[in-house]
Amino acid sequence: MEIACLDLEGVLVPEIWIRFAEQTGIEELKATTRDIPDYDELMSMRLSLLEQHGLGIKEIQAVIAEMAPIPGARSFVDWLRENFQVVILSDTFYEFAQPLMRQLGFPTLLCHKLEIDNNGKVTNYKIRQPDPKRCSVKAFHSLNYRVIAAGDSYNDTTMLAEAEAGILFKAPDNVITEFPQFPAVHTYEELKMEFCKASVRDLQP
Repeated sequence: MEIACLDLEGVLVPEIWIRFAEQTGIEELKATTRDIPDYDELMSMRLSLLEQHGLGIKEIQAVIAEMAPIPGARSFVDWLRENFQVVILSDTFYEFAQPLMRQLGFPTLLCHKLEIDNNGKVTNYKIRQPDPKRCSVKAFHSLNYRVIAAGDSYNDTTMLAEAEAGILFKAPDNVITEFPQFPAVHTYEELKMEFCKASVRDLQP
């Protein structure tokens, strides 16, 4: 039995914080896990900027409501679901992801939660567990699943290393350079080929 594990932002949908930064003009919010490997450091900076500019969940969700998956992502997910069990392992938040997951056909999503007060201020965040993507792959292994994983950022690399096969997709040059052990591709057709090569079954892209 084989499971496909995918990151969400940068792989299937645009980076939410980058889009929000573009809409608000707050350049610092463009930083992602491609730039800052320490997730706690990154989120602390984001929450501080939201408070500084008086922005909350309503403003973020308004931007997300106008977003769509990366062109080709939905058909790629449909192909994956015909050939694998599919799980999205993401460091996004359930409060962000719902509109985008609807457009992807609601594959299973494991991510985090935000703490939001009665005024809509984002006060904190709760990660599911430390190093959740790697831990999820380990859990699938304990259920006797073989895992093929794809991601684009520093926070995906432990997941890729834990899987039987890890693939970098649309990753920036700095991540590709630091992790040469993972094949790096940039189109969904190439990603299909990598999944076919990594599978123990005879699959067609």
